[in-house]
Amino acid sequence: MILKDLISWAHAQLDEARLSYGHGTDNAHDEAAWLVLWQLGLPLDTDLDEHADLTVSPEATQATEALIKKRIESRKPTAYLTREAWLQGLPFYVDERAIVPRSFIAELIADGGIDPFLGAHTQSVLDLCTGNGSLAVLAAMAWPEVLVTGADLSPDALEVARINVERHHMEDRIQLVLSDGLSECPGPYDLIICNPPYVNTQSMKSLPAEFRAEPALALAGGEDGMDFVRHLLADAPTRMSPNGVLVLEIGHERTHFEAAFPRLEAIWLSTSAGDDQVLLLTRDDLRP
Repeated sequence: MILKDLISWAHAQLDEARLSYGHGTDNAHDEAAWLVLWQLGLPLDTDLDEHADLTVSPEATQATEALIKKRIESRKPTAYLTREAWLQGLPFYVDERAIVPRSFIAELIADGGIDPFLGAHTQSVLDLCTGNGSLAVLAAMAWPEVLVTGADLSPDALEVARINVERHHMEDRIQLVLSDGLSECPGPYDLIICNPPYVNTQSMKSLPAEFRAEPALALAGGEDGMDFVRHLLADAPTRMSPNGVLVLEIGHERTHFEAAFPRLEAIWLSTSAGDDQVLLLTRDDLRP
C-alpha cells in the first residue's frame, strides 16, 4: 500500500465511526494523517502530496490499521494514544493524568498578544492549572528574563508537567507547585495565566467520549462553570504585583462569566477562535 491510500482508508474509517475531535485536529482527515504519520515514524509536517506514493510495508500497514482501530474503539484522544501533543509547533508529552493541551492562551503567548500589557517590570509569571506544563514552557520560551511557576491541584498532572519541563530543559526557569487554586502561590506575580476548569454542569453531561477520557478535575466548573473562577478572582489581587495582569480562558462560557461578574470590565483578547474565549484583567480591575 502507498501512503496516500493508507491515509484515505484511515480517513474513511474514522469518518464512518463518527468520532469527536478537538484535541489537536478538528476533522477526520487531519486526524487520520496524524495517526498514520506517527505510526510510520514520519514527521507530522510531512508534505503529503510530495510523499503520496511512498510505499508502506505490510507490517507497517497492519500496525497502522491496529492504531486506527484503537482510536475508534477506545474513543480516546489521539494524543493519549501517541503520548504526544503539539502546541505552537512544539511537542509535549501527555497521558491520561493531564488534560490534552489546547489552550488559546498559547496563541497569545506566541504571537505577542499579551505583550502590550507587560514590560520591564514583568519578572514573575504564574501558570495556574498548568496541567501538562505546556503553557509554562511556552511562557518561559517567550519571555527569557522571567521566572515561571506552574501550579496545579493534581499531583498526577504535575508529574506529567515535570516531564515536559525536563524535556524542554527548563528546570532552572520553571518551578512546579502543588496548589489548590492560589493557596500555595503567594506571589506577587506580574502575570497570571490560567486555563481553569470552566465547563458547566449541563455541558459536562453531554461531552463526547473523547473529552470524558480527560480528568474531570480539569474540566468541570460547577453549575455555571464559574466555581474555580470565583475563588481565583477573589484571591488574585493579593497575589498580583501593582502592575500585574491576569489572562483567563473561559471557552464558550462568556455568558456565564458576565452573569457571575457583571461589574468587571474585562478586556477580551483576539484568538483564532474569536474575541470571546480569553480575557484580561488588571489588579486594579479586581480590587474591591
